[in-house]
Amino acid sequence: MRIAYIYDAVYPFVKGGVEKRVYEIGTRLSKKHEVHWISLDWGGNIPSIKLQKVGRGVSLYSGQRRSIREALYFSAKVLLKAKWDYDIIDCQQFPYLPCFSSKVHSILRNVPMVITWHEIWKEYWKKYLGNMGAIGIQIEKLMSRLTSHHVSVSKLTQKRLRSIGIDSALIPNGIDFKRIQRVKKLPQEYDVIFVGRLIKEKNVDLLLRAIKLIKDDVPDLKVLIIGEGPEKYRLLTLVSKLELTENVKFISFLNDYEKLIAYLKSSKVFVLPSKREGFGIIVLEANASGVPVITLDYPLNASRDLITHGYNGFISPPNPSSLAEYIELSLSLGKKFKRNCIKNARRYDWDNITQLTERLYERVLYGS
Repeated sequence: MRIAYIYDAVYPFVKGGVEKRVYEIGTRLSKKHEVHWISLDWGGNIPSIKLQKVGRGVSLYSGQRRSIREALYFSAKVLLKAKWDYDIIDCQQFPYLPCFSSKVHSILRNVPMVITWHEIWKEYWKKYLGNMGAIGIQIEKLMSRLTSHHVSVSKLTQKRLRSIGIDSALIPNGIDFKRIQRVKKLPQEYDVIFVGRLIKEKNVDLLLRAIKLIKDDVPDLKVLIIGEGPEKYRLLTLVSKLELTENVKFISFLNDYEKLIAYLKSSKVFVLPSKREGFGIIVLEANASGVPVITLDYPLNASRDLITHGYNGFISPPNPSSLAEYIELSLSLGKKFKRNCIKNARRYDWDNITQLTERLYERVLYGS
């Protein structure tokens, strides 16, 4: 098969869950198939995937939000610049508009198109864009009608798609399980770790307020926050205000993936306090490292589906006191969760996810 992925950002030059998925599945599929990635130019190449760079890489975000200007720019480039000679197109749902450009080529060349959904927002658009949110809702609905072939990366997204009359195949994100098992922990240990983009929706300030409550019982608590983003300065100010300077350490995103895993393995509990998650690959990476995960019970947090409460982590009410209680409970349990965490993560190896994806493409092209 000649497979084309459509997404503006490219891993490892840009780090995020969507580009990570395309990279991991694409590199594995390239062993048997010809894989292309229509994207922007981020200054590098991937040996196993043919990058078709239709424009220069530009900022994906405008403040806290995905840039509408960038989405329009990439969509126009996909429509006007991309060269098309493929058997199947897999367009990632974000940032929405390129799916319409891809559909034009799908019709003109009679090539089937799959849309891979990482989230579906519905009424959340109004909270995200205010009065303009109604436009987002309509774009989402229109996009869902562009094809009959849909993939959801989480049970939450699959359920929300079904609520607007769209059936989809569930093919979750994954991890490189074997590679993670080979990594050794670091000498320096941390009690709590967070990894992610420092934006408001990641809700890191709630984690810091929970840490403040724990500090009374555990004054030498060590917390590591790995990430960059527009909230970093505000979070550093909050750390100082809460008198947590000696407890909380910030470091930037790591280019060395195995170093990231080493930090996870050197930590006792991973906390993901996000208000919204399309999946949460980092949850599986933490579990594969033998580390329990605590996430929060928000309606749009799909990472809840990856956690069995009390088995490989906890799902906490979204307030500092409850989160603090679950962090302390996890720390008191020590390594009792380790076997459960690793067992849970093993199922999500990228090799298994790639097989599911390949079978889906074959069904789309050749029938069941």
